[in-house]
Amino acid sequence: MTFSEKLKKARTDAGYTQEELADLLAVSRAAVAKWESGRGMPDVENLKALAVLLDVSVDYLLDDGSELDFTVTRKPIDLTRYGDTGKLSRLKKVKIKERIIRDEYPEAEIVGLTVTKIRNTKQEAAADAAIGLTALILGHIPLFGTQEFGKTLNSFGEQYYLVNEEKKQYFVLLTDEYMMIRTMVNPITDKKFSIGDRDFMRVGIVKPPAE
Repeated sequence: MTFSEKLKKARTDAGYTQEELADLLAVSRAAVAKWESGRGMPDVENLKALAVLLDVSVDYLLDDGSELDFTVTRKPIDLTRYGDTGKLSRLKKVKIKERIIRDEYPEAEIVGLTVTKIRNTKQEAAADAAIGLTALILGHIPLFGTQEFGKTLNSFGEQYYLVNEEKKQYFVLLTDEYMMIRTMVNPITDKKFSIGDRDFMRVGIVKPPAE
């Protein structure tokens, strides 16, 4: 059985609907649906929470008969080694980060990702609703989605990639200070998918620099 099949069985055995499980995890029902359809994977914290809520082990959910490998590593990076003086545009920093990940995985297929949405937690959604209601009462333009918008703005310095190397796939985050690498248990094949509170979309292959 795959992770998605085991998750769905464990949820139904525990007597939860997708919506009930989503509420307990403070994620959207769509996120649970994507996990159960194999179009996305929960992050590490949600994976641990799922195991507790469904009374199963993390190993049970992940083990599909192959060797488990769900590691996350963090490596510091130095943009100044690639010519960043602290005054470069965002686009030029993106190009530098593409060089960094290409240097890390010179023979791999590297797929660029864009964040299409960052979802609020249940508490953040309630706060947004309160802000919007107050704005309406005061006669201002409603500010629904303020926190989601703010989180999206704060994520502009982050670059995400999928790296396909032989039989392994890595989900990689690059900031201005470090590279976070997660080894995926179930490879992501869809153009659009979710991990944690973020929705992603593939935007194309990162090509090697011209000789």
